Amino acid sequence: MKTVANILDAKGSETFEVDPGASVYEALNILADKNVGALVVTDGGTLVGIISERDYARKVVLVERRSRDTLVSEIMSSDVMTVDPTSSVDDCMELMTERHIRHLPVLEGGRLVGVISIGDVVKAVIADLATLVEQLDSYIRGR
Repeated sequence: MKTVANILDAKGSETFEVDPGASVYEALNILADKNVGALVVTDGGTLVGIISERDYARKVVLVERRSRDTLVSEIMSSDVMTVDPTSSVDDCMELMTERHIRHLPVLEGGRLVGVISIGDVVKAVIADLATLVEQLDSYIRGR
């Protein structure tokens, strides 16, 4: 069974962070520059929230706020679900499905060590299924 550590080994553990006092406009620039859908919000190295494209669309655009005048802290999600490197991919998929979230910060001993997305989880599940199909095929063919 694959774990979060396996996903991070494959994709890398680089994280993109923003300060809660930054403007939403600054956060959008980081999202665009790094081509990611969410940023971890940290204050002095401590995880305090997460901000996603979805937060921007729902909490800025739809209510006609200005991204240059709105702080990240005003729209970030502060009730952040996290996982650790030993968490199973299946557990992550269940958590993401139940909570309707697309990104999970990965903490190890309270320290941020990565972020996984629903795309990362789906990719890992597909890889596991492909391996299982190959094994079953080999077994059936007697190889």
